Amino acid sequence: MEPEELAAKILFLLQSQQQNISPHNLENEVYNSTGSAYPQHSWDEVGQAMREAFAWLVAQGLLVPARGQFSGSGWMMLSRRARAFADEGDFQAYRDAKMLDKEGLHARISAPVWQAFVRGEYDVAVFQAMKAVEVAVKEASGLTELLGVRLMRTAFHPQTGPLADMTVDEGERDARMNLFVGAIGSYKNPQSHRDVNLDNPREAIEIIMLANHLLRIIDVHRQQQG
Repeated sequence: MEPEELAAKILFLLQSQQQNISPHNLENEVYNSTGSAYPQHSWDEVGQAMREAFAWLVAQGLLVPARGQFSGSGWMMLSRRARAFADEGDFQAYRDAKMLDKEGLHARISAPVWQAFVRGEYDVAVFQAMKAVEVAVKEASGLTELLGVRLMRTAFHPQTGPLADMTVDEGERDARMNLFVGAIGSYKNPQSHRDVNLDNPREAIEIIMLANHLLRIIDVHRQQQG
């Protein structure tokens, strides 16, 4: 098991015991328990795996020093967040949420997209992120009557688009238009018209970060227009 996978098992074991724990003592119990499945020659490997899992729990703020103890002094307890996990599904949702850096998200999407993502509503998070791109393009271009792909083609048209960067060659301007057209056409428009079953948090993060990048591009244009 990876440290975070073993950490989940240890966390729910500690939940069931409802008492403070010494990682050192727990490790020794594993070795010395009657009928232990671990032969002595594997104790070093097993112990390292357990210590890595405990270190992960501590780093995530899920395991903290027990009352009256200081960090590293021995006795630990579950944090409030760790005690709140109902099952491993809750724990997995927490791990997924940690993959999306809220602090790195554009101000337009940090709150609504983050909230949808941590609830596991990945399709909603993606739609909101791309909808924010559409709204930002509308505002920056003044093309308030257009929507979706048509809006992107008009706003970034290499010759006439109000958001086209005339300081670069036409090939780059055409590529920029296609970048926005492809993003909106692929990830915003389908979810406007039908249910899209997006259940992979990593895929959702990739699309959200694409929207984040597009919003930064629009910000740069606005700064240049001053």
